[in-house]
This record gives sequence, structure tokens and C-alpha cells, in this order.
Amino acid sequence: MKTNFPDYKTEFPDYRLFSMRYRSRAATYLLAAFVLILLGYYLPRLLPGDFVTAMYSGSPVILTAEQEAELQAHYAAKEGLGRYLLSLFSLDWGFSYAFSAPVSSLIFSALPWTLFLVGGAHLIATLFGFIAGVEAAWRRGPLEKGWVGLMTFLEGAPEIATGVLLLLVFALYLGWFPAAGGETAYAKYGFLRWVLDVLHHTALPFVTLFLAYLPGNFLLARGSMVVTLKSPFLKTAQAKGLPPLRVRYGHAARNALLPVMTRFGLRFAFMLTGALVVETIFSYPGLGTLLFKSIALRDLPLIQAIVLFSSLMVLAINMAMEILYRRLDPRVQDER
Repeated sequence: MKTNFPDYKTEFPDYRLFSMRYRSRAATYLLAAFVLILLGYYLPRLLPGDFVTAMYSGSPVILTAEQEAELQAHYAAKEGLGRYLLSLFSLDWGFSYAFSAPVSSLIFSALPWTLFLVGGAHLIATLFGFIAGVEAAWRRGPLEKGWVGLMTFLEGAPEIATGVLLLLVFALYLGWFPAAGGETAYAKYGFLRWVLDVLHHTALPFVTLFLAYLPGNFLLARGSMVVTLKSPFLKTAQAKGLPPLRVRYGHAARNALLPVMTRFGLRFAFMLTGALVVETIFSYPGLGTLLFKSIALRDLPLIQAIVLFSSLMVLAINMAMEILYRRLDPRVQDER
């Protein structure tokens, strides 16, 4: 029976080009994922030393040369590329030498801590920085110049300096906050008390990351807003008698949002291991601290799993940001 449905390949000349373009992009991302898998295997092996040397160098256990060589051969036999690829296809991320636990369980036990700390700081700093940047560009004057100067100063301050300063003042000198950890060890709290305890431990690393992320978002939003305010369509919107708040956020801020969203995606993609310094300073039980410990112990299965997991997250978030960017700005179209 003949149907009335159109044949897209004949009725729409661009259908084939559209389909080929997206198949090409999908192939590009798959190729990038395969390259990341290979890099996740080879890069950790560029580190000097090995697990046996790192594990027993400061230990009271003394190994003979034969025992050390036998242990090194034992662990090297588990680290072939073919075995690594087969384990990935079977969704087996490996087994940690140093922690004697599956790598996947170690990663997914540390991941919520990093998402809570770094994701929360990144999200709030983006929202606050965007709104403050929009308001600063809209209300030009001496106060705006002062904010720009302060944010420029904070942008140049390294995270390690801010973290150490907060640690010395508010944890060690004043004693207002814990100096390390994500929760009180061995404490038996109810759920609400446990949440408050976690927030108490997270306060200093959160403020450190917030102060690190805020200036860039503020300066970018303000700069984009200043350029957008010169656009003719805003004069048209004001001439129509639209409320100032609608003109500011419904028209001007919407266009200034695009570069901020791009920055948000790029910074969010690297947040899993981007807070390694801050997590290490405060001994926070996140993915950055886990990566630091695995590198110190030369735990290759754990290092390569964290590197691969973070790299694939970067790739996935880049794909998501590409789609979101096109939804936010209808002017962005595929190149013909």
C-alpha cells in the first residue's frame, strides 16, 4: 500500500548532507574516545619508578633483589595493553594494587565528594559571577571599577595561596573550621547532624574554589554585557517601552550568557581532577586526592582509570555543551 509520507532523501536535498555531517561528528567523537583510551594506558607509564619500589621504599620490610624483581614481573604481567583493552570492553576497570579494592569502587566512592565540592562551588560561582557581571555592566560607575579591580586581583591569586591562607587563619589560628577531611572520623551522627558536619568540613575548600572560579565568570559576563549593550536591538527594546528588568535580562543578559556557558562547560569538564591542589591541601576525600595518592604509590591501574574516566567526562561534556550552545543561540547553525 502506498503511503503519503515524504521521502526525506528526495523531498529535502539537505537531508543527506545533514545526516553525513552528524555521522562524521559521531565518528570523530568515537575516534577521540579511542585515542583517550590509549593515552590513559600509556601516559601513566611515563612516570618514573614502579609500584613495588614506591610501596616498599619507606617500609620496614626489606626485599632482596630477587624478590623485588619477582614482584615487578608479577605486576608487569597484569599490565599488558591487550589485557587492558579487553578489561575495558568487559567493563572491568581493574584492581588497585595499593588499596586492594576494585578501581571502579574507589572512583565512585570518591566521585560524590568531588561533585559536591567542586560542582557546587563551580555552579554557585558561575551564577553569582554572571549576575554580578550583568549588574556591574548595567550600572557603570566608580563601584563597577572597584569590583573590576578586586576581581582582577582575585583572578591572579593562585588557589594554593588562597587555600593555605584560609587554612592557617580560620582552621589553625581561629579554630572555626576543621583543618582536614570531609567528615568527622568515627562519629555516629543522625542524618541532619551528619549533613551539618559535612558542610562544616567543606566550608574552607568550598570558599577557596569559589574565590578561584568567581573572578573569571564575573569579568567574562561583564565584558560580554558591555559589548551587548552597544547593540541596536537593545535600543529597539527600550523604545518599545519594555521594563528595564526585561531588557536587562530577557534581551541583553541572554546574549551575554553564551560565552559564560562555554566557560562553564569547559571548567566543569576539568573539575574532576582540577581541584587536586585544593583537595590535597585540606585532605578532602575526593577524586583529586585519590589521584594524588595513586601517583605517589605508582598504582598504575588506579591512575589510568582516573585519567581515562576524567578524559571521557571531558569528551562527554564537550558534546553536551555543543548541543546546549545550539539550543541557547538559534543563530548557530551547521556550516553549509
